[in-house]
Amino acid sequence: MIGWKRGTFVVAVLAAGVMAASPAAAAEGLDGARLPWQLGMPFVGILMSIALGPLFVKEWWHIHYEKAAAFWALLTLGGLIAVVGIDATAAAFVHNMALEYIPFILMLLALFTAAGGIAIDSAIKATPAINCAILAIGSVCASLIGTTGASMVLVRPLIRANAGRPYNAHVLVFFIFLVSNIGGALTPLGDPPLFLGFLHGVEFFWTARHLWPETLFAVTVLLAVFFVVDSYYLRRETPDAGPRPPFAVKASGLVNIALIAIAIGAIILSGLWRPGLGFDVLGTRIELQNLVREGVMIAVALASLALTSKSAREANSFDWEPIREVAYLFAGIFICIIPVMAMLKAGKEGPFSVVIALLEHADGSPNNPVYFWATGLLSSFLDNAPTYLVFFELAGGDPARLMGPLASTLAAISLGAVFMGAVSYIGNAPNFMVYAIARNAGVKMPGFFPYLLWSGAILLPLFAVVTFLFLA
Repeated sequence: MIGWKRGTFVVAVLAAGVMAASPAAAAEGLDGARLPWQLGMPFVGILMSIALGPLFVKEWWHIHYEKAAAFWALLTLGGLIAVVGIDATAAAFVHNMALEYIPFILMLLALFTAAGGIAIDSAIKATPAINCAILAIGSVCASLIGTTGASMVLVRPLIRANAGRPYNAHVLVFFIFLVSNIGGALTPLGDPPLFLGFLHGVEFFWTARHLWPETLFAVTVLLAVFFVVDSYYLRRETPDAGPRPPFAVKASGLVNIALIAIAIGAIILSGLWRPGLGFDVLGTRIELQNLVREGVMIAVALASLALTSKSAREANSFDWEPIREVAYLFAGIFICIIPVMAMLKAGKEGPFSVVIALLEHADGSPNNPVYFWATGLLSSFLDNAPTYLVFFELAGGDPARLMGPLASTLAAISLGAVFMGAVSYIGNAPNFMVYAIARNAGVKMPGFFPYLLWSGAILLPLFAVVTFLFLA
């Protein structure tokens, strides 16, 4: 399905680490304050590979991107072994893979497979108003079925509605802004960072109560900007003299809606049902509720394949390449990020001490705008889920206090992680999946750096206004 033969580097390194490490030493973990900053360079390397590979070695990259991911991952693990030994390296690897990467990729797999089985056949011809309506619906759905689920359900109908337009890449850019990121800010189902907060004790509806003004403001502004931009591009296009097709929508594969609901239910249940059963692997606690959740994700994907007709997937132009690309590249990212996250967790004692020191005012009170921008900018290029958790811990890590007297600080961290995941293609997994699906469908998506120009020009001024109005 995802090409296990080519992906065995992860399994091989895991097996070697498990066999060679001693549990007692491995449980000690990594001390980020003692890690040399050079261990962060493979992370920079894999980011640059993702950015520059499609530009300079396009043919090679699309065939061999998993080899690049494996190279940087093995370089990271080799460097860690040289500095801290195989025990601590294996423990950190198991921790990141078991608690971060595997839940992450299995959730994506379940939602990608189920959502890819929902074929929406429409005769809609895109206009700025229709595109705005789809983006608005997607923004609402993002908090209900997750940014991944909403993105996978709506991206193909949006591409088909805009097919044939000479200028249509901007539609997918705003789709990433709104549906794949900002729209997911209202519930723990919306985005992985908020789900981590839920698992660490943040109430399920806390985000909806506290983040709705900023989310509504950001979504409204972006929809207005999109309408202007789409209207501008539409005026530049050659008018189509043909008759406008009737407004008609037909859907198939609707059994997948129930499967998505089951996946979401398993995610919620894993945060509420805690039987206290599990086992340790090199110092990492594997809880029963998480095993059940991952099992449900696999079952949802298999059930979707069994219950969805072949014609529905063919109508959706469904293929595995987007999830395969995400699986390989994010496996490399999650491994390369290990020393970087350890350095961040070291706080004022680590290489990022200058940034950490800015998180507090002179009187010791939290500097909420800095929390917003620090969490957000790091979430743009690191994975936003563990980045959220790092700043959650730096703010004290006590959910009761963060939901109470430090509610504005938790809001700043949450907004930064969710909103600024839209700044780059790798800020949030749905970004890259939408990019891959659109590219496979023939949309001339902007590359890594051109996309940064789009996000920098549109999102950064918006986030500055959000800071001034809501966080200052």
